[in-house]
Amino acid sequence: MSAPAIGGVQVARGNGATIRLPRGASLSDFADRIGANPASLVQIMLHLGEMVTATQSVNEETLQLLGAELDYNIQVVSPEEEDRELLEAFDIEFGENEGDEADLAARPPVVTVMGHVDHGKTKLLDAIRKTNTAAREAGGITQHIGAYQVTTEHEGQERRVTFIDTPGHEAFTAMRARGAKSTDIAVLVVAADDGVKPQTIEALNHAQAADVPIVVAVNKVDKEGADPSKVRAQLTEYGLVAEEYGGSTLFVDISALKGQGIENLLEAILLTADAELDLRANPTMDAQGIAIEAYLDKGRGPVATVLVQRGTLRVGDSIVCGEAYGRVRAMLDDTGEPVEEATPSRPVLVMGLTAVPSAGDNFIVVTDDRMARQIAQQRAARKRSADMAKSSRRLTLEELFSDLEKGRVDELKLIIKGDVSGSVEALEDALLKIDVGDEVRLRVLHRAVGAITEYDVNLAVADDNAVIIGFNVRPEPRARDLAEREGVDIRYYSIIYQAIEEIEAALKGMLKPEFEEVQMGTAEVREVFKVPKIGNVAGSLVRSGVITRNSKARVIRDGVVIADNLTVSSLRRFKDDATEVREGFECGIGVGYNDIRIDDVIETFEMREKPRA
Repeated sequence: MSAPAIGGVQVARGNGATIRLPRGASLSDFADRIGANPASLVQIMLHLGEMVTATQSVNEETLQLLGAELDYNIQVVSPEEEDRELLEAFDIEFGENEGDEADLAARPPVVTVMGHVDHGKTKLLDAIRKTNTAAREAGGITQHIGAYQVTTEHEGQERRVTFIDTPGHEAFTAMRARGAKSTDIAVLVVAADDGVKPQTIEALNHAQAADVPIVVAVNKVDKEGADPSKVRAQLTEYGLVAEEYGGSTLFVDISALKGQGIENLLEAILLTADAELDLRANPTMDAQGIAIEAYLDKGRGPVATVLVQRGTLRVGDSIVCGEAYGRVRAMLDDTGEPVEEATPSRPVLVMGLTAVPSAGDNFIVVTDDRMARQIAQQRAARKRSADMAKSSRRLTLEELFSDLEKGRVDELKLIIKGDVSGSVEALEDALLKIDVGDEVRLRVLHRAVGAITEYDVNLAVADDNAVIIGFNVRPEPRARDLAEREGVDIRYYSIIYQAIEEIEAALKGMLKPEFEEVQMGTAEVREVFKVPKIGNVAGSLVRSGVITRNSKARVIRDGVVIADNLTVSSLRRFKDDATEVREGFECGIGVGYNDIRIDDVIETFEMREKPRA
């Protein structure tokens, strides 16, 4: 059935039919699904007031708008569905299906430590690691791989616990937003001397949104002024009620600095896992899991810390991790020792990938390298389309003309380089959430892991001197020299919140100044004098404030402004010129307006720059 002509174009109506499209689909993709000519859809979009080309990746909003016009129900496939469909095409099953009940075996809990800055998250992780390394018979040199596994005795059995060392809850959320369910239990660290802070609440909200059980570690109990009971009382307001108060949340008093209470904390984690979770996985299937961290190592190339969630990962397996692929050349544990295989909940450092994956990327073992390459390439192509759709702003005809009239919107362009992919992704995610209105936009030109290179500096020069952000990284010597020569601004940060604050301040600095009117003074006209060459001068009494020469003025009669945008061109006290006359004094005021009458009010004001909130 053909539709009535829309803007002179005939296109078949959908009658409510559902069309599934990938993220970043173009009008050509839509046209293929409904058997229409792409050019006709371009014309319909013009009729709807939007300029879109046939091959341009468009966002979901644009597709929904076109679908509604043609009576189609548009469903944009989520990244997870997109990935599932891609893997199904290769006959790979990814997800919760782990085979028969008999194949399942118990696995260690995976724990993320979260909390307010300076409350001792890093100290706690170090204390747990040191306690455990000292307890081992042959503890190797512990190296930072972003996650590690510790062993403790619980109810007469040796049990393991895996800890993920994320760069804060920003990364935790970024990973969860990608559909990555990496954590079983969250440990919320709160300082006993400082209590609940804004970031404590943020971390708590993230953990509750992820629907994971929470164990509270009340740290710094050895400090003077520490009050663990106050922390318990504060957290009851947020739904965390301690067991001793009749609730179900375990609170453990610890001192990470002195190593007190660490064993109790590990016991609380295992008790929570046993009581609230059924932690089992199939170790016999092909390995699947998630990338916790990844970076570029000078000697080893791209390396990634992966957490095996089901199956067993072995040296020699062909794997795909996000848009990276390769064969597992070697695996190391957190002590730097080589391992041949990794079972569920075990974090290992994997070498042999072709590129650095992102934190939160799923990894799967496939049959051969060719299949791994094909999946990675298709994932990369889909992500490019989605990114193009996200970065391309919907441009209406009205906006086009408006932009041409007033000039383009100001834009701060950034290049982000970091030490590990989790930090880079978390930083980009946080920066893109900064909102300073429609006048200024922030655009990330490039983000990657590793030192700042000449490529980054050249990209910054080519794109109107973009700013380079180095998060825990520094430039290579030649890149530093080039940046100095070209005057490229490189900012270095090691704390994510400091970077966010400075970029927000920079964006606000790009905003055009806002001005507000401030009243300076008012004067009541008592007499009108005619002065040759000047015109009428108002003999006035200053009622409030100060009347200043050359200030802006307006004339008000019976509460109505009868003349505006005037200037106090002459100001006199008797026969003498004056620069200002204060409240209660008489003066002669000339504003270049002749129709002044007795009882009129002359109001003076100035425009002051208004500070941005």
